[in-house]
Amino acid sequence: MTQASNLALHRQLLRQSLEDKQGFWRQAAGLLDWSRPAARVLDDSQAPFYRWFSGGELNTCYNAVDRHVLAGRGEQTAIAYVSPLAGKEYSISYRELLAEVRRLAGYMRSIGVTKGDRVIIYMPMVPETAFAMLACARIGAVHSVVFGGFAASELATRIEDAKPKLVLSASCGIEPSGVVPYKPLLDAALDLSRHKVAHCLILGRSQYQAELVAGRDQDWQQALAGAGDAECAALAATDPLYILYTSGTTGQPKGVVRDNGGHAVALAWSMNNIYDIGPGEVFWAASDVGWVVGHSYIVYGPLLVGATTLMYEGKPVGTPDPGAFWRTIEKYRVKSFFTAPTAIRAIKREDPQGLCVAGHDLACLGAVFLAGERCDPDTLSWATQTLDKPVIDHWWQTETGWPVAANLMGVAPVAIKPGSPALPVPGYRVEVLNEQGEAVGANVPGNLVIKLPLPPGTLCTLWQNDRRYADSYLSMYPGYYLTGDAGYLDEEGYLYVMSRIDDIINVAGHRLSTGRFEEVLCQHPDVAEAAVIGVEDKLKGQVPLGLVVLKSGVQTRDEILHQELIALVRQQIGPVASFRLVSAVQKLPKTRSGKILRGTMRKIADNQDYTPPATLEDPLSLALVRAALTLLGYADALVRAPAERQQRR
Repeated sequence: MTQASNLALHRQLLRQSLEDKQGFWRQAAGLLDWSRPAARVLDDSQAPFYRWFSGGELNTCYNAVDRHVLAGRGEQTAIAYVSPLAGKEYSISYRELLAEVRRLAGYMRSIGVTKGDRVIIYMPMVPETAFAMLACARIGAVHSVVFGGFAASELATRIEDAKPKLVLSASCGIEPSGVVPYKPLLDAALDLSRHKVAHCLILGRSQYQAELVAGRDQDWQQALAGAGDAECAALAATDPLYILYTSGTTGQPKGVVRDNGGHAVALAWSMNNIYDIGPGEVFWAASDVGWVVGHSYIVYGPLLVGATTLMYEGKPVGTPDPGAFWRTIEKYRVKSFFTAPTAIRAIKREDPQGLCVAGHDLACLGAVFLAGERCDPDTLSWATQTLDKPVIDHWWQTETGWPVAANLMGVAPVAIKPGSPALPVPGYRVEVLNEQGEAVGANVPGNLVIKLPLPPGTLCTLWQNDRRYADSYLSMYPGYYLTGDAGYLDEEGYLYVMSRIDDIINVAGHRLSTGRFEEVLCQHPDVAEAAVIGVEDKLKGQVPLGLVVLKSGVQTRDEILHQELIALVRQQIGPVASFRLVSAVQKLPKTRSGKILRGTMRKIADNQDYTPPATLEDPLSLALVRAALTLLGYADALVRAPAERQQRR
């Protein structure tokens, strides 16, 4: 098929999904095994709290594991585990996965964990983490995965909110910087929490010996040795599968709730149609189970369609070099690879000529998918040229659980437009509204919203807080879900996500996107990545300030680089941009998922109080940014966040 016919097919599928929601998603539900078909595909009786597949019954674990064994594919690899940090590689078949999950679920039942009980999972990137999630799904317990290594106070907040009966954890995690003991953090969190947890199951790792608390803690292997097996519980499609906490603006985390039925249907559909993955094929999402990508596309998505999922405990660079990803793809015959733009930028910075790709046979690789942070066109172009593969930018959120806009590589691949995650995915009616709630025309920027109802697989509500769900996402534009992102749709329906709404800066009345500035800065041959924030200006209200990270080995003098970057922005955006503030820094502050902390940097620049997020990857990065901002005339060096002051003592 031609790209023109594929574009027409994509639009047809989108139109069908919006005009015949019942029929479209009933057909998609046929990808799964149901113990009872849904009475109503879309239940709008309590709008805006929509439910999908009401009256239906299924079990997510059964669909992800048992049915593949029963279909005769028990010896196929379910999980390929690769850990350059631990020095381990091994594979787990579907039959072995079933045995592990049944036994862990049996242990949970033996200590009284039943349907609806919450279980906190605070673990590293090891297969046992996937076992834990699937075991919860098997018996109807609601799991909440907390990123391994989170600070004790953050973990305590989540324990208090979820009120778990059981915590599954490990003695430690492993980072390039060394071993990170988890058990002391868990102990501290349990001491801080007002909710007291009766049971903790601890996976021992050879890198760190954990001390167990008598009467509360049990060793993983010893406890499971005497456990029986548990079979799958019959669960309503609308029963909750998991809670995933995402940071809230008030400091209190928001517990995104995902259900069983809609979640399984959406992920199975997306694996086939977006990622072009089916039974027996290898899919690798280079993320972490603590993030939504790990939930959707390390654990549930690939297993629901009977694929092999690759679980990787390592980094794009430094474990041991920038060629780690390409060697792994070649060795395990990965067909579709998912990572973050920040990972590609890290590789590009260390290996700008792509020399580490040479010598690797990547014929198995069909496409690379990028998400998690806006992908600037230069990064996409570099990856496309270096790998000689389609590089697909796509856009989604923790709240949506699966892509909102993407190229449907499994059914209707369309032309790639750098800077765009392609068209809205079937199920999502994406619109662009101005501040008055009026639709704007093609190529006119505004606030990105999704018309209700959201499709299956998206958040149902926030854990025990319907009001906050409505206030946070539904109140600004009644009848719409507010994404919090700004962007526009072009004349062909392609979406462009430019920045968070808060990252639109107003320069003397001109609304400009920080994302556009970053696009331009990344075009400079010496720049590996860039972040732009709006800072206060007495005359213009706000002006843009850019921080750039340079490629390895760059020797350009600062003053020459600054002049070239300012000239580049003036040439491509114009004098109206008032771009005069730019500095090179060693690294940008990011979360562990790769999101650049522009909001935190903006507060530092304007001397506002701030709290470093629990997901901050490297606390020293904030000090580096503060030093650069101070030299540019911002960020009083004496004003620091409490955590930063403590670190400097």
